[in-house]
Amino acid sequence: MSVQAAILIVEDDPDIADLLELHLSDLGYRVDVVDDGRDGIDRARVGDYALILLDRMLPSMDGLDVCRTLRAEGIPTPILMLTAKSEEMDKVVGLDQGADDYVTKPFSVHELLARVKALIRRRRLDGTESEGDARRDIEVGPIHISPSKRTVLLYGKAVDLTAKEFDLLALFARHPGRAFSRQELLDLVWGYQYAGYSHTVNSHINRLRGKIEPEPEDPQFIRTVWGVGYRFAEREELEPDEQAA
Repeated sequence: MSVQAAILIVEDDPDIADLLELHLSDLGYRVDVVDDGRDGIDRARVGDYALILLDRMLPSMDGLDVCRTLRAEGIPTPILMLTAKSEEMDKVVGLDQGADDYVTKPFSVHELLARVKALIRRRRLDGTESEGDARRDIEVGPIHISPSKRTVLLYGKAVDLTAKEFDLLALFARHPGRAFSRQELLDLVWGYQYAGYSHTVNSHINRLRGKIEPEPEDPQFIRTVWGVGYRFAEREELEPDEQAA
């Protein structure tokens, strides 16, 4: 791990913030701490962070609103949400707003550090270490993906995708031809806490296919690799009328 990697902590409880800063600094990360959601957005806009630790309940601006704002602005930095709420629906809402992982207070420091390392590893595996690369538009056949705007056009028409459907499609489109196992997709798109939930991948793939495939039962873009998982078609595999102009 590079000693230059930086983590932004957005947490209004000074005891928790100090604890996190201490342990992350011991691992060699540079750590910045703010205690307000709006300050967190300002820092995230200008800082080159490997990860953001974001509290769910913050003064002046809720953590979900912070997450939503950052994703709407195309800031791809992984977000690990911290919350005192343990209800499953709160986790689902946070993940749907663009958070990459979720830890409920009180938490084990060792578990949290493991998740931090996993998220930073995911970012590197996904090739999004460079913010410029992460923001670059992707075109494959009739599909146009804008990571900065988080929009998708199919034959010039907007496609309404959930946050995770978008992340899946962008990951596939950046790596045409590469076969991803279901566990790899869980690690790269959902994160640490979804280990073992392969049905999550299957259901999202099916919904995504239903939105972008001309014939979902005979997919042209997202193809099944039997015994492995899924891959995105390479350009030469697409039908002639699906090639980009």
